[in-house]
Amino acid sequence: MTTTDLTRPAPLPGATSRLSPPGLGARPDALLLDFGGVIFQTTKRPEGYGELATHLSEVLGRAGHRFSPETLEPVLRGGVKALKDWKNASSRRLAPLELDHRTIWHDFLASPLPLAAREVLAGSAGTLLARLTATLSEHTVRPGIPELLATATELGVAVGIVSNAHSGRAHRTLLAAHGLDEAFGVQVYSDEVGLRKPHPGIVAMAARALGTTPERTWYVGDTLDRDVVAGRRAGVGAVILTRHHSDVPPYPVTDTADAVLDTPEGIGDLLRASTRPAEAPDAAPGAAAPTAATATEAADAPAGRPSALLLDHGGVVVTSVPDDAARLAFARHLSQRLAVAGYALSPEEAAEAVAGARVRHRAWKDRHEGAPAAGTPADPAAGLVEDVEEIDATTFWVELVGPALAHLGDGIEDWLRAEAYALMLGYARSKSLPTLRPGVRDVLEAARAGGVPVAVVSNTVCGRAVREELEAFGIDHLVGVHVYSDELGHRKPDPVTARTALTALDADPRAAWFVGDKPHRDVLAARGAGVGTVVLVRGGSSSDATLDSADGTLRPDHLIAEVGDLLTLWAPASHAPPAAPLPHGR
Repeated sequence: MTTTDLTRPAPLPGATSRLSPPGLGARPDALLLDFGGVIFQTTKRPEGYGELATHLSEVLGRAGHRFSPETLEPVLRGGVKALKDWKNASSRRLAPLELDHRTIWHDFLASPLPLAAREVLAGSAGTLLARLTATLSEHTVRPGIPELLATATELGVAVGIVSNAHSGRAHRTLLAAHGLDEAFGVQVYSDEVGLRKPHPGIVAMAARALGTTPERTWYVGDTLDRDVVAGRRAGVGAVILTRHHSDVPPYPVTDTADAVLDTPEGIGDLLRASTRPAEAPDAAPGAAAPTAATATEAADAPAGRPSALLLDHGGVVVTSVPDDAARLAFARHLSQRLAVAGYALSPEEAAEAVAGARVRHRAWKDRHEGAPAAGTPADPAAGLVEDVEEIDATTFWVELVGPALAHLGDGIEDWLRAEAYALMLGYARSKSLPTLRPGVRDVLEAARAGGVPVAVVSNTVCGRAVREELEAFGIDHLVGVHVYSDELGHRKPDPVTARTALTALDADPRAAWFVGDKPHRDVLAARGAGVGTVVLVRGGSSSDATLDSADGTLRPDHLIAEVGDLLTLWAPASHAPPAAPLPHGR
């Protein structure tokens, strides 16, 4: 299992203000510094716009495009303003990614120019951004930086840089020009790694590069919305703020620094005042969920009312049978919608196209989730599965249905792409006729009465249709959290499905229960998320033979005949779990 996922940020803690100078606790293994505002003082050069516009005029002229500097300067100023707005907006995101160099020129700095001119500038994007950084701002080393670097070396504290930058190249050049580059063990710039503060992954990357963890580092920045928030999300040992841009955040920020200094001059004193390095922590935040073995051990605890209840939808909350009338009605609807757009397709042809896509979708699911072939017993040695993506509506209609409609003309792909989400809702409604399973309402009401929050965690082509079903059966008010694969982008057996529900419920996985009907999807997803008790119910999508033969990582803790049997497991008299699964066929 992957211990660090740069695309899935840790939950954002609340406002924090812990220790103040002169002590910040244990001495860090590494000190991570922002570039602008910490290592360097940046001062705007208003005349730089004219200088850069003149250079761009020359660059464009060499390609045969004539633009005066007077024409280009307002274009540049507008682009820099738009880029600043984007950066402020990105700082509000949980896991912002950085723009690539070509996009910066194409979509921001040169977007009003004709395509040919934009392509010229985008072709030299990296070089031009390095020049822009050096031209629009003046950089001087901030007071105390040389002394801080010397102190860190003396104390054996590694030093790295973590900086949002549209030109890491320019920053590296500046460091070398001032003779500072050799002092840094690693330099992490957003344009070079693709992550942008306050994404915690960029801080974690620097810590790992220096052989440690965020918890054993201090991070020094100059902004609240990017640096302080990034440090808090990454879980660093301490966050230090040096005043520069920190007094004017673009929006209110509740996270606070552990120490606020006017300049970096006092950071060396904080390092000297810190105690010797602490022992390594037992477990770092963001570590991988318990393995299957750990989860199995946790499940050996006595049965009882859970802290949270996670339910699959199809096969658990409802059972379904094919609805031929509904499928034909949808085919007629598809035929009519196509006719309005000028495409002639009979209802029978539409039904055939959708049926073929259904078959291809089934094969797609088997390939992507590693399901055993029909009639093949589950592999007892099957491991946990990560990163199982769900098909989206556009892919389903363009790639699975589209080939059967290609004869309708070149525009059919664009039509399917535009109508995909509306079509998917109709398709989901038409797939089958659902029936609420016996005991489901009783279990949900008992959970509500007992203060047990409930989540529905379902692989589905349309979460909206599932919500409609829950509402139609009058049980939607008993479900607190909805996690649907088409909306999440991942499908069971990927444990992120169950993990997302647990996060939303703020539940301890070890005390939670997951109820499903498919060993190779539900059990693996639950085990991978560290769920303490996993239950499979008969009468769903899996045959009794498949359920009875489930072993190894696919074996549930309880096998029940009906969902209502959960109430028996939760009863006070059932504090000792049965040695074998409950009756009903095993």
